[in-house]
Amino acid sequence: MTTFIARRILQTLAVIVVLSFVVFYLMSLMPGDPVDMMVASNPKITAEDVARLKALYGLDQPIYKRYGSWMGSILTGDLGYSRTYRVPVEELMGPRLWNTFLLSFISLALSILIAVPLGVLSALKPGSRLDTFVSLLSFGGISIPSFWLAIVLIIAFAVKIPLFPAGGTQTIGAGEMGFWADILDRSKYLVLPVLSLSIQQIGRFSRFTRSSMAEAMRNDFIRTARAKGLSNHTVIWQHGFRNALIPLITILAVSISSLFSGALLTETVFAYQGVGKLVYDSIIGNDYNVAMISFVISVAMVLLMNLIADISYGFADPRIAYK
Repeated sequence: MTTFIARRILQTLAVIVVLSFVVFYLMSLMPGDPVDMMVASNPKITAEDVARLKALYGLDQPIYKRYGSWMGSILTGDLGYSRTYRVPVEELMGPRLWNTFLLSFISLALSILIAVPLGVLSALKPGSRLDTFVSLLSFGGISIPSFWLAIVLIIAFAVKIPLFPAGGTQTIGAGEMGFWADILDRSKYLVLPVLSLSIQQIGRFSRFTRSSMAEAMRNDFIRTARAKGLSNHTVIWQHGFRNALIPLITILAVSISSLFSGALLTETVFAYQGVGKLVYDSIIGNDYNVAMISFVISVAMVLLMNLIADISYGFADPRIAYK
């Protein structure tokens, strides 16, 4: 197990380096580097000033040297400076990461608590009215575009029935009103984004749970367990559900990483100050340092969740061994 984890960590680091270089190169091809932005805002800058500034920022160097300089700064703990927000990147990323983590964790927990029982019940009663109803809701949730669902929720529960804020993260000054008042205020702003993310995840998780559970319940060991006189609860959850966990673990790992790094549309529509919206704003504003750090964090989350999923397989199924 230790050798497997060490090998996967080395592979993860190699993938991060390769992908970060590719993205760094692609972003260097985007029009409008920092010096060009200065020239556009100040027509009095001379050609000599442009050359001096490009040399100062290293923009006259080959792409591999610029990448090496950037990676060296990252390894020393210097994440760079945000040109858009005029603050160090680490000060900017901290609160945004926490906001996205909070949104993703609540959405995922709500989705699992609702989708897994629905998927199991559907698998135990195939073809029933409950199965048909859950399948209809699942396909509907999967098919609905996230940005459309977000807009509908805003119109319904922020405009027509003003129960929740239409966007934002918290009320200005709410943090000074006390701990519980701050939590209550943040909760109001989380309701609609959480619903927007959860509805789609519930549909996806319930379908995967139903498919995996239905396949597990058709195996011979289920009939053997029933023949041994085990209770229905033991047969379903200790024998059936545990063997249905392998594909479910995979989709959960992928969903966690995508929720954390890919909630760009939801955060943008709701103006939620998370990593997704920060990535969008940094790309639009050519804020290279913020965009690159956000990308590295996103890639690391995807690879880390895949590693956790691979390790979890062994706990879910003792037949899986890592050599």
